[in-house]
Amino acid sequence: MQTIDVKRLAEEQRRFHVDVIDVRMPTEFREIHAQFARNVPLDSLDPHEVLASRDGAADQPLFVICRSGNRSAQACKKFIDAGFENIVNVEGGTTAWDKAGLPVVIGKKAFPLMQQVQLTAGFLVLLGVVLAYFVHPYFAGLSAFVGAGLMFAGATGACPMASGIARMPWNQCGGGGSCSV
Repeated sequence: MQTIDVKRLAEEQRRFHVDVIDVRMPTEFREIHAQFARNVPLDSLDPHEVLASRDGAADQPLFVICRSGNRSAQACKKFIDAGFENIVNVEGGTTAWDKAGLPVVIGKKAFPLMQQVQLTAGFLVLLGVVLAYFVHPYFAGLSAFVGAGLMFAGATGACPMASGIARMPWNQCGGGGSCSV
């Protein structure tokens, strides 16, 4: 997989148009992003669709950025697995971009997804305990179900609750799943 550091990418952008996709969640993108990046969240990334939307620039490199470089590496792998090779991972991501003093768009602060998951899981566990105590002991099953879900998420790295919460309207950028500049 090809990589590029943020300063070199900024130089490339000054010389000619570069296509940069940011694969973070829409709320993360809305909070801060490189000035010329467009948002295509990793969980809904379709490599064929992205490359088809490039208006004749299919032979030019596609630069992929996220917060720190991990999700963008996953996205690059998706493109490569789909048969596309001119894909470049931006090292250090938006964090490095911002620290280098490069132009960013700063928007509305977001409540981080994992905090939303923790609040939801904690509320459901507490609700299950209260209902089991005051209404019927079978409501303890709600707490057990949430605990099992958290164990599943920890063991597999896949969190259905996080995926569901990520699709909630407050975690979108109005009108669809992606944001663009």
